[in-house]
Amino acid sequence: MWIIPLLFFVVFLFFMRGLFSQGTSNKNTQESAREILDKRYAKGEISKQEYEEMKKALVH
Repeated sequence: MWIIPLLFFVVFLFFMRGLFSQGTSNKNTQESAREILDKRYAKGEISKQEYEEMKKALVH
């Protein structure tokens, strides 16, 4: 009989943890599209021409 309240409590804790983690951690760790583009160019993943085209697309 005690297992039902325990399961309810565990589900409640996971739900609350999910609610609070979405609101705080994602805002601090999320990069802008421009930052990602700059990093890809710096790593050599894209050429200068691709970088310029993507940068223009971000502005529009």
